[in-house]
Formats: sequence, C-alpha cells, structure tokens
Amino acid sequence: MERVEDLSFEAAAILSPLRHTRRRFYVAVAALLGIMAFAVYAYVQQFTRGLGETGMNRPIYWGMYIGNFVFFVSISLAGTLISAILRVVKAEWRRPITRCAELITVLSLIFAVVNIIVDMGRPDRLLYIAQHFRIQSPIVWDVISINSYLAASLIYLYLPMIPDLALLRDRPGRWRSLYRILSLGYEGTEKQHLWLERLTALIAILIIPIGISVHTVTAYLFATTLQPVWHSTIYGPFFVVGALYTGTAALIIIIAILRTSLRLRHVLKDVHFNNLGLVLMAEGLMVAYFLICIYLVEITGQEPHVLRVVLSEIQGPFALPFWGMVVLGILFPPFFLAFRKTRTVLGCVFASVLVVIAMWIERFLIVVPTLMHPRLPWPEGVYSPTWVEWSITAGCLAAFALLYMIFTKVFPVVSLWEIQEGMETAIPDVTERYKSYMPEKLGEEPV
Repeated sequence: MERVEDLSFEAAAILSPLRHTRRRFYVAVAALLGIMAFAVYAYVQQFTRGLGETGMNRPIYWGMYIGNFVFFVSISLAGTLISAILRVVKAEWRRPITRCAELITVLSLIFAVVNIIVDMGRPDRLLYIAQHFRIQSPIVWDVISINSYLAASLIYLYLPMIPDLALLRDRPGRWRSLYRILSLGYEGTEKQHLWLERLTALIAILIIPIGISVHTVTAYLFATTLQPVWHSTIYGPFFVVGALYTGTAALIIIIAILRTSLRLRHVLKDVHFNNLGLVLMAEGLMVAYFLICIYLVEITGQEPHVLRVVLSEIQGPFALPFWGMVVLGILFPPFFLAFRKTRTVLGCVFASVLVVIAMWIERFLIVVPTLMHPRLPWPEGVYSPTWVEWSITAGCLAAFALLYMIFTKVFPVVSLWEIQEGMETAIPDVTERYKSYMPEKLGEEPV
C-alpha cells in the first residue's frame, strides 16, 4: 500500500482540510445551522397546524415541495454523467472531479426524499407504501427506483474511496479508527486492486440505466395522469436531458467553490471547467430542442385544456419567470459557452448559476400551472408559496451545503488513488487505445 509520501503528485492541498480548519469554515457552519434551525421551526409550524400553513390548496395539491423534489432528483444525475459515463469511455480528465460528482448524487437524492416527506404533511403515511403496496402505481415505481439509485450511488461513492481510506488509516491524524473500519483491511495487493477495479466498473455500468430510470419514472409519475400538459410521452427524455443540464451546472458551481475555498487550483484546473462547459453547452441545446418540441405540439394541437396552461405561461401570470427561464437559462448559456474566451472558470460558473436558477423555475412551472387549470370541472386555483415553504426550501439547500462541507473535513474530496493511477497508466493506456483504432503506419506490422 502506497503512502502519501509515495504519491507522484502534491497531495498536501487535498489533505489539508482534514488536518486544518479555518475560521471561515466555522462561520459558514454557523450561518448554515441558523438557516436550518429556522427551517426546522417552519416545519414544526407546518406539522402542528397542518398543510394549511403552506400555499397549497384545492386544486393545487402539489407546490414548491414537489418542484424541489424534481429539482433535487435532476441534480443527482451529475454523478452518473460525470463519473460513470466518463469512466466507461475512459475520459482521463474526469479523475479529479469524480468524487465531487458522486457526492452530489448521494446528497441530492437524500434531500429529494426529504421534500417528499415534508410534502406529505403526515410522515407516518409513508408506511402506507409498504402496507398497501400496488405495483400498478407509478408512485411505487418512483419509490423503488429512487431507493435503488440511492443504494447504487452510495456503493459507487464508497468503493473508489477504499484505497484512500486505507492510505489515511496508515498515517497519523484524526478519524483513524473510522478509516480503519471503512477501509475493510485493504492493503493494495494486486488481487484486491483487481477486484476493486472490477466492482467499480460493474457499478459504473449498472448505475447509468438506474439513473436514467429514476428520471423517466419521475416523468411517468406526471405523464400517467390525465392532467393537461403532463399527459405527454415526451416527458421521459425531457426529464433526463433536463437532469443532465441541471446536474452539470451544479457540479461546475461546486467544484469552483472547492477550487477557491480549499486552494485546489493545481488539481481542479481550467481544462476541467472548459470540458464541463462544452458538456453544458451541448446539454443546453438539447433542452432547448425538447422545449421547442413540447410547446410546438401543445400550441398547434389547440386542445383547450392544454392551451389554457400554455397561455398562462407564455402571456399569463407566469410569463415573467417563463421567459426569464427560456432566455437566460436555456438559450443564453449555450451561446455564451460557445466562445472559448467566455468559457473560462468565471464564465462557466456564471452560466451555471443561470442554468440552476432557470431549471428550478422550470420544475416549478411543470408542477403549478397545470394544477391551477384542472381538466375536471373545478374552479381555477391560485398558488403562492408561503414563508414556510421558502424557509424549508432554504433549509434543504443549507443542509446540502453543510453535509458537503463536513464530508470535505473527514474524507478527501478528490480521489487520490485515481489521480495516482491516471499518472501511472493513462499515457500507456491512451497510446495503446490510439494504436488500436488508427491505421498502421507505412511499413508497420498490423496490430
């Protein structure tokens, strides 16, 4: 087993957060705990007085919480895209950012579930899913797919951490007992390394269809109803593409924060932001295409119930957030990132912030306008989130940030062994792959 001193790159900055804590860390923790405390107070008010404390009503029985649920689920695809897909295609530039992405997946899935529990009003009814299980229900499909995705994501996050945990176990410092337990006796032997590579590769392949299933099943949860706009076959691929777009943007923002706050400029380099910016640009173009397809069909179809919902977004009460989302969050970022001069670290972060805000608005607009204009002969509703919903939403974001910060204080946020492996094997591996698919030179024996 290699020691930190045996690594062929400078790992001091990566391990520094595990040994030293700056004052601003405690300031940030105190601020986040304050936001979370107020969110807990808001939830207690909702729990004791009922969902009447929210803006939800009849017929708008879903609101900000379900929008948050879809939003957090969409962020979770970042880990699958950046880590699993890039690992499968052997993109070497992925190595410093894989763990950052995998952690986003796990935490976002946790808070997606939290929003569902909060939305229920009575969390004890969560047990009804087990007591009154019906495989015909898309809600049951969603529960199964999200739990499967969370379990697979935890395994996928943990497996590549084992060599790093063994490395930390054998050096002085805090948390050695925890590292000893979690490293599972890993010594870095050839057999152990081979099995670890095989298991990681297997989970990387399996987690891709599982991740896609989560987003399509969430889309089915909407599409299998007869609500106007929701009842559409295009929702499945649209949710997947939108999730890729949102998750990549969230990853860019987080690694930019880590790069600055943990002084990891020599690890999280400009090339990572450039490549992620190109990925974000391509995803933005796909989201724009799907959005055009959706609204083109809905407008030209002239179905009265659907048209009422669409017009409420295009020229009605939701026109301002809708056009802001379309112009600033979907059309502008791909155009902005198309130029190399603007695809800098700061430029990618700027575009990503616009994307994250716009895609949260897009999730909100998926849920609320449709319920305001029901197909059944009910009066139209009016919905406005209350301070309770805003507070709990802010508390979820604060808790997400706090857990991410705590993780960086206990575990390396950059995978040491993957970088070391890349430095040892990447050049020979890339050279071998290059020779395998390029024509032979004149006079050279065929491979």
